[in-house]
Amino acid sequence: MEQNLSLDFEHEFVQNSERVKSVDLHPTEPWVLVGLYSGSISIWNYQTKTEEKSFKLSESPVRSAKFIARENWVIAASDDKYIRVCSYETGQKISEFEEHTDYIRSLAVHPFLPYVVSASDDNVLKLWDWKKSWACLKTFQGHSHYVMSVAFNPKDPSTFASASLDGTLKIWSVDSSAPILTLDGHLKGVNCADYFISNDKEYLISGSDDYTAKVWDYHSKNSVQTLEGHGNNVIAVCSHSELPIIITASEDSTVKIWDNVTTGFKTP
Repeated sequence: MEQNLSLDFEHEFVQNSERVKSVDLHPTEPWVLVGLYSGSISIWNYQTKTEEKSFKLSESPVRSAKFIARENWVIAASDDKYIRVCSYETGQKISEFEEHTDYIRSLAVHPFLPYVVSASDDNVLKLWDWKKSWACLKTFQGHSHYVMSVAFNPKDPSTFASASLDGTLKIWSVDSSAPILTLDGHLKGVNCADYFISNDKEYLISGSDDYTAKVWDYHSKNSVQTLEGHGNNVIAVCSHSELPIIITASEDSTVKIWDNVTTGFKTP
């Protein structure tokens, strides 16, 4: 059930830029990291509404950029198939490497190990270890189309989920190159996926080109709720860290907020 909530904007600012391809929040600083179509990354302070830093990384679009806060780094992936790492304090390049054979769509940073997973249009995911000079520890194969999104499981970060235009979600372990679980229920490709906890239970949410988002019970392996109401592809999903709400964004130019207490997420 879609809910009408009363929201007040605490900070609002508008700045013309190249198309924004990714957004990430710093865990302790009031910073928003954006990856731009121009090949640059920018860090904005959402309290002062000013740009703190900007770095030109590539001549190709940056599709995914993430903070690695414990190292004071930013990691970014661009359409030239390179992953680049730089210090957000100095702008100094830490590393750059090319291993994928097509666009890199998404990056996920492990919460405490020196790992990053990358997802690509070459249908594979790769696990990188920055303590081993960014060695590729493992390649994960199993999808049959572009891999659009990757996210670590916050309750069990030895596992992660991927979303693909082949219409599936897959769950992987960092210890195995084969998927440990496949979730199949969308009618078209899946663009995004994320984990969340509700009533002490673990769920996944996915967004698809079938205009819906689905909630999956991680343990029963069932889709327990389909969120309908968007008029175009659902391209981003997330849950609030404290409130029982889910947020979906679509190419229909809307963002919807869903109350997961009301929807209930009961297994059929």
